Amino acid sequence: MLNPRAAALRVPAYHPPLAGRQGLRLDFNENTVGCSPRVLERLRKMEPEDFARYPERGQVEAKVAEFLGVPAEELLLTNGVDETIHLLCGTYLEPGTEALIVEPTYSMYRIYATAAGATVVSARLGEEFQFPVENVLSRIGERTRVIAIANPNNPTGGVASEEELLRIARSAPNAAVLIDEAYFEFYGETILRRRSELANLFIARTFSKAYGLAGLRIGVMIGDSGQMNVVRRVSSPYNVNAVALACLPDAMADRDYLEGYVADVLRGRARLEEAFREMGIRFWPSRANFVLARVGTSAAEAAEFVQQMRRRGILVRDRSSDAGCTGCVRITVGLSEQMDRLLGVVQEVCGKVGIVRGASRR
Repeated sequence: MLNPRAAALRVPAYHPPLAGRQGLRLDFNENTVGCSPRVLERLRKMEPEDFARYPERGQVEAKVAEFLGVPAEELLLTNGVDETIHLLCGTYLEPGTEALIVEPTYSMYRIYATAAGATVVSARLGEEFQFPVENVLSRIGERTRVIAIANPNNPTGGVASEEELLRIARSAPNAAVLIDEAYFEFYGETILRRRSELANLFIARTFSKAYGLAGLRIGVMIGDSGQMNVVRRVSSPYNVNAVALACLPDAMADRDYLEGYVADVLRGRARLEEAFREMGIRFWPSRANFVLARVGTSAAEAAEFVQQMRRRGILVRDRSSDAGCTGCVRITVGLSEQMDRLLGVVQEVCGKVGIVRGASRR
């Protein structure tokens, strides 16, 4: 009888609610308007033979390295940040080792670490979802081989300081420390310039969020050149598809599009947080393109809020199952006209479901 590895059977199932996503999609932190027009133009110019050849990422990696200001040997294009996590776990974890995460956070850290056969150790964010640096440091042990930190964090939108992150990396020289900067463009601060100080420090970026390329699945992993040589052995040579490789240079080149979209989102984020404040809805200040808010005291109340929003054509994400997030939803920030629609519907739904005003975290 064929049996899967024991580690595979322990992997928690992940079923993103992707089916039937009709309406204003504010549930997956995607770009709410789409990619740069330059990307669409590039797609129109692709030829049949472009799809018949195996993709070659070297030239595009060199352009991305120049764009980010890092040597090409320190960089690997990936199939989104998910593959970065998968590669890191596949390179450094095995049964008997530990991965350290800070919860609540992105669920794929736990999934890929468990699949590698490692034990997952978690540190909880503080009472107000503040980054728990001392708690993290106390959980670093002899078996710690991977530490994954989203900065800004998903779903809370909070951040850790550069010095806190470096302190963790210095305290775990035998662990690969991943700083997941998927929402960097909406935060504006990065640890990238400090990467050369520590050979165990890795940074992940994505072109799924601000650049609007989630459907093409392309990200980037950056780390010490010696360590990246080993990671490349684990990676597929054809991990990024030809369409993504063809479009990425044009997406990076259109700075006006990117800066305009990010500026609109930052204005929308401030507006959404102010609206929550005025309505007495508990929320946590965000440095990403979403806001986490408590709309009830139970998972059932959060689910009802999500359903009422869906019936009115707006999708938001139920986060009640995350640690410390009972009754919470996460709402992606869009452009001005999208925020007009969202806020009108939130007001209506709040009146209907009897939202809890000013509820604390606990």
